[in-house]
Amino acid sequence: MKSQLSFHHIGYATKKISNEINFFFNMGYVLEGDYFEDTLQGVRGCFMHGNGPRIELLENLPTHHTLDTWVENGIKMYHMAFLCDNLDSNIEIFIKSGNKVLCKPTPAAAFNERKICFIMLKNLQLIELIEHYE
Repeated sequence: MKSQLSFHHIGYATKKISNEINFFFNMGYVLEGDYFEDTLQGVRGCFMHGNGPRIELLENLPTHHTLDTWVENGIKMYHMAFLCDNLDSNIEIFIKSGNKVLCKPTPAAAFNERKICFIMLKNLQLIELIEHYE
């Protein structure tokens, strides 16, 4: 069985959003909504849309180290995110295919407390599943 996913965004790890955001403005991107802070994830972020896929710029909250591995290794584009109608069944599909769940489903401030889950695929691509509500 295959998962039924809908693309949502590409996540960018930044040391500081203010150091990166002008590059996206110059490419025609604009802010989509307000900045958010997610104390459970340890990040602050914003969404942008423009002439390409929606992006999410993220930085660590003070005293958090969520993004350190990515930032320290110069990896900016670090995850792709997808909406799914049934989070639990999609997680099971990925587990049965030999992929690794990195965190249990967790409410996310960026999505009005809808649950998210990060999964590392066997090819080392990190994906985020986002619980979708109509």
